[in-house]
Amino acid sequence: MLRVLTHNMYFGRADAEILVTRVRQLDADVVFLQELTEDAVTRLKQAGLDDLMPHTQLDLRGGSRGSGIYARFPLGEGPAVPVIHMAQPTALLELPNGQRVELICVHPVTPRPLRDGATQWREELRVLPAPGDLPRIVAGDFNATLDHAVFRDILRLGYADAGLQTGGALTPTWGPPGRTNALFTLDHVLVDRNCAVLGYSVHNIPGTDHRAVYAEIQLPER
Repeated sequence: MLRVLTHNMYFGRADAEILVTRVRQLDADVVFLQELTEDAVTRLKQAGLDDLMPHTQLDLRGGSRGSGIYARFPLGEGPAVPVIHMAQPTALLELPNGQRVELICVHPVTPRPLRDGATQWREELRVLPAPGDLPRIVAGDFNATLDHAVFRDILRLGYADAGLQTGGALTPTWGPPGRTNALFTLDHVLVDRNCAVLGYSVHNIPGTDHRAVYAEIQLPER
């Protein structure tokens, strides 16, 4: 079983101490982070994330464009994904039993109505590749809900949404800054259909407009 957590840090402002505490409580093996800044990387290290997750694949582009993958186990070169405006790092997770898992951290642009923002958002989502021969986990801030046709197109490539598999697909993960309640489910953990989703939950992290999404995934037999 593989335990993963994904979280949008809202320009790096998420509470690093609480996020790392949640990682410990959930005993996560992999953490996907979006809107990851250099300052946030420093605060996460001070909070002890590097001790829990010594292996990283980071792409820091400044502002809200950075993303990163943290893991308990070694990371190698991941699947190729076309470059978009936001960072979307990939990695190949090497488990102690020799099994390998492909990881993709997702963060397309917000589908703003001005300046063809919705068109760019759809194009950036469509760069995600279909599952390959190895088990794959695709997680992050998709800026999309199950109501969006382009998100359903991704599922048709051969992915399963962890929330949908466990009855939690309507649990909201994002709300405008300043609101106490989240409104939409924009953050997802997708797995290829050879994997099984055993657990799913959503967690509040102070300092950000997103909630963290956690999933327990049963990998297929090698």
